[in-house]
Amino acid sequence: MPQVVVSIDGKTFRMACAEGEEAHLSGLAQEVDARVNELRKSFGEIGDQRLVVMAAIMATDELSEQRRRVAALEQSLAETERAHQDALRRAEAGEERLVAHLDAISDAIDRAAGRLGGQS
Repeated sequence: MPQVVVSIDGKTFRMACAEGEEAHLSGLAQEVDARVNELRKSFGEIGDQRLVVMAAIMATDELSEQRRRVAALEQSLAETERAHQDALRRAEAGEERLVAHLDAISDAIDRAAGRLGGQS
């Protein structure tokens, strides 16, 4: 299993990851490091553990908001799909009525043609 060495808040950590995930893990660690540094600039020296917890809460808050947005989009997509299926059913019903009307017109034309042919 590959290992990656990352630096967060000036501290080095060796972390294991799945094959091919090394760059992704390094990128995530850089984001955490940036959050901790941002918090340190805003709040000063309030303790490493507190800064890391605050960074984790901020990331979790963003994740929660994204999950909420995904759920809303999934609901909207499902409603759109239901509306699409309803429209297809209505279109099929309209098509069936149109075919029935065309059949009736065709029959009427055939009857009229038969009557006209019998008059000669």
